[in-house]
Amino acid sequence: MGEPDLTPPSAAARIHATGNRSLQLKRMDLPLLAKAITLAYASGISAYATVALAGLAIRAGWVGAPPGALMLLASTWVITVALVLYAVEFVATLIPGVASAWETLHSLIRPPAAAALAAATAWSADPVIVVLATVLGGGMAVATHTTKLGFRYAIDTSPEPVTNGIANVGELAVIGAIIAFVWQHPVISLAVAILLLVVLALTVRLIWRALRAVFSGRWMPACGLLQEARTSDTWKAVEDERR
Repeated sequence: MGEPDLTPPSAAARIHATGNRSLQLKRMDLPLLAKAITLAYASGISAYATVALAGLAIRAGWVGAPPGALMLLASTWVITVALVLYAVEFVATLIPGVASAWETLHSLIRPPAAAALAAATAWSADPVIVVLATVLGGGMAVATHTTKLGFRYAIDTSPEPVTNGIANVGELAVIGAIIAFVWQHPVISLAVAILLLVVLALTVRLIWRALRAVFSGRWMPACGLLQEARTSDTWKAVEDERR
């Protein structure tokens, strides 16, 4: 038998091997990374609802083999605590004023929880993927929560709970749709979620522009154009015209 070749690989060989490994990681872990980021997106809306619905889906066998450490979400205690906290959240966000305070407080809770959930989703993957999932998931949750915060501040100017209730149901529907589709179609789910986030951000901007117009004394007349703020003299002239 010949002597084993103990010659260290050349630099070119090491670079080639590293490139092949990176390409393999991209092919194998892209869907997993998309799952992690999409779940973090949902957590930016409501961490409690995301954990509860994901836990129920895993427990019901809808997920198959849960990725990473997500099997922990199927614990009865985890599901129960998440459901109770979401029930409190649902009721609290129905009350004007309290809703804004609740959302502001959760600026400190949702992004870290989302980053932790993203890391747990990718836990069994390459460490590079785990780090990417944590960073990108946390960033996605910040974007989602900030957009939601602006939306909640806008609709919280209304004194009735109906608007907030509709928003709560809509958010729960979005999270439920994500939990239903992300396991089989992670990349498509992430793309649709990002598109929805952009649409919501544009909607929030329009709402705030309308509110500023109202509070500054301008409003939308029948012709659909903004008017200049009316002074006391202008109001007097308008009343004279009506007479």
